[in-house]
Amino acid sequence: MSDFITHINDNKTEHETVRLDPPPVITSAFSRRGVLKAAVTTGSVLPFLSGAGLLSITAGSTLPLLSGPVLAASAPSAKPTGTAIVPFRIAIAQSDLDDLRARLALTRWPEKETVQDWSQGVPLAKAQALIAAWHDHYDWRAFERRVNQIPQFLTNIDGLDIHFIHVKSAEPNALPILLTHGWPGSFSEFLEVVGPLTDPVRHGGKASDAFDVIIPSLPGYAFSAKPTAPGWNIDKTAATWVKLMDRLGYERWVAQGGDWGASVTSTLGQLRPEGLAGIHLNWAFVFPEVIPEKLSPDEKRAVDQANVFKTEGIGYFKQLSTKPQTMGYGLLDSPVALATYIYEKFQVWSDNKGDPEEAISLTAMLDDISLYWLTRSGASAARFYWENPGNSFAGGIIDVPVAVSVFPREIYQVPKSWAEATFPQLIYFGEVEKGGHFAALEQPKLFTEELRRAFTSLRS
Repeated sequence: MSDFITHINDNKTEHETVRLDPPPVITSAFSRRGVLKAAVTTGSVLPFLSGAGLLSITAGSTLPLLSGPVLAASAPSAKPTGTAIVPFRIAIAQSDLDDLRARLALTRWPEKETVQDWSQGVPLAKAQALIAAWHDHYDWRAFERRVNQIPQFLTNIDGLDIHFIHVKSAEPNALPILLTHGWPGSFSEFLEVVGPLTDPVRHGGKASDAFDVIIPSLPGYAFSAKPTAPGWNIDKTAATWVKLMDRLGYERWVAQGGDWGASVTSTLGQLRPEGLAGIHLNWAFVFPEVIPEKLSPDEKRAVDQANVFKTEGIGYFKQLSTKPQTMGYGLLDSPVALATYIYEKFQVWSDNKGDPEEAISLTAMLDDISLYWLTRSGASAARFYWENPGNSFAGGIIDVPVAVSVFPREIYQVPKSWAEATFPQLIYFGEVEKGGHFAALEQPKLFTEELRRAFTSLRS
């Protein structure tokens, strides 16, 4: 990792409260002429060739930099030793960005799909529009600057460097919350909720709603180190998160997750470590080990949705859980292969009517895709599936306080009856009006509101 990460030993960056500015956002709208244009906040218009519609880039405000120099990516970097927590910030080498643009320009495209929808995967026109936006207009440095405003750290736990964001609220009674992402997500999924969670008064909430926010990157993802030996599965990751929270000095905390984050968070609930007050899941594994013959309408809907996933949507899981190394060659060598692989999941799993941009901004998707590319984590992230090959939706009893939020375009919608049977201490069950698998990324306001409601009863 030392080739593209630099660390700054600056006391000013230690666990401080920060306020986050909104990111540049790319939105889409239909254009009958089929021309993509980018309207930048300066008022300039930058056309580029595609046939997918109209894109406009808007920024909510200027993104200030942290004080101090941005070190060159080749500069020596401080590596955490012992139990040390090392402040760090991102500095991707310009040569990596130049290499990415060169590879994108040399894309060899397949022929057009033989259908009129996404049933064969990402349509050619959508893929070409995505890559054109990435090559011509996406600004990694803007994302880099934005993330570098947020306190980030590395610490070594069980021989692996773990990257995490840690933003402390100014409110004295803030509840620490550990947020865990999944695949093909990253810590970037949660950037929009950090401000509202840590500074609720500024974002329509009450001081009593405040959280301290901790967002680790899973082993092998983003800026966490890549395991060099087997064993970094869900159980070990959950145990590592317990050590992280202990190292940060938290005696009482809660955890949240979706996708792999839901698996890790559920495992935390089953481990019941000292200090864990409760968990929240936006994808809960509540299926019975044996599906009953007689089902309620909600239970039947969940079974039908799960069957669709296991027949039509499970291919990626089989690939990644059996041959992650083979998959890694394409994901590491071809940015187009990586981008379309992830982009398809944004389309299939988000709350949209056909285009992923209806649910998630193109900028946010490219931020996430770029993180995978520039950290060379396509293979190491895929290997997390190999470490955890089971795909059962029956997670087992969790006997700590559990809160569940059900988003309508999740892979399946959790029936309350099964949640009550799986979680004896179900303290909250919310059904949200919109949103999908990437809940925090798609609906940050609703996601924040759900977390506030979910943990109200656990605040001391």
